[in-house]
Amino acid sequence: MKGFQLIIEGNWGHFKKPETNNNPLSHDLITKTALIGLIGAVLGIEREDMKSKYPQLSDDLLYGVQLLHSVRKISWGFTSRKAINPTAEGAPKYFEFLKDPKFLVSIALLNERSNDVFENFKMYIKSETAIYTPVLGWHNCPANLKWESEGDFSELKNGDFETYGFVLSEHTPKDFSGQFRIGFEKMPTFQNDDFWNLPERYKNVIYPDYPYSIIVNGEYYEYKSAEKIEKWCLI
Repeated sequence: MKGFQLIIEGNWGHFKKPETNNNPLSHDLITKTALIGLIGAVLGIEREDMKSKYPQLSDDLLYGVQLLHSVRKISWGFTSRKAINPTAEGAPKYFEFLKDPKFLVSIALLNERSNDVFENFKMYIKSETAIYTPVLGWHNCPANLKWESEGDFSELKNGDFETYGFVLSEHTPKDFSGQFRIGFEKMPTFQNDDFWNLPERYKNVIYPDYPYSIIVNGEYYEYKSAEKIEKWCLI
């Protein structure tokens, strides 16, 4: 499979967990659905056109995430008021934000149906161009995007492998030393044409804190570029 890597970072990020509406919490990692939204912003795809793009790209692209900064979260309170009565009293609502998030993201093209989107996004990242401002989940959390590498992903393999990115909960741990933090997340991987993350398409992932790796047994892809060979779990 064709693939490439980019670095995504910013001062703040918020990838909302849907089960936390009153005081929203954030996923630790950029989600696949948030990445698809970021792709749409970079390419200038309008919201109505993104309705059909979300399910298509959810199925046609695979992605993996590696931390380049340790996860750090801060809660911040905002008081929401209606525009028709901006001086009305209101109670603050607290949101959890990621502070200084920085990720290495791998993207692979699984289905040629989305080749044009894949190639255009790659070209825009290489040229440091974006039609709309890419964000880390929220519009007040702008993202900086940096080209990293281009390569190919192998066919799916199975065995012991070492990775700095996330793996699935069904991977069997081979070397969790206990000397660093291991994170657990339930991540959305599919959004339908009503902008709804389907609950049955969530994946449970495990990830090592920066700058550590983990060794597990299970399915993986090998990524080969001009500079390196790496092993990744992609979803």
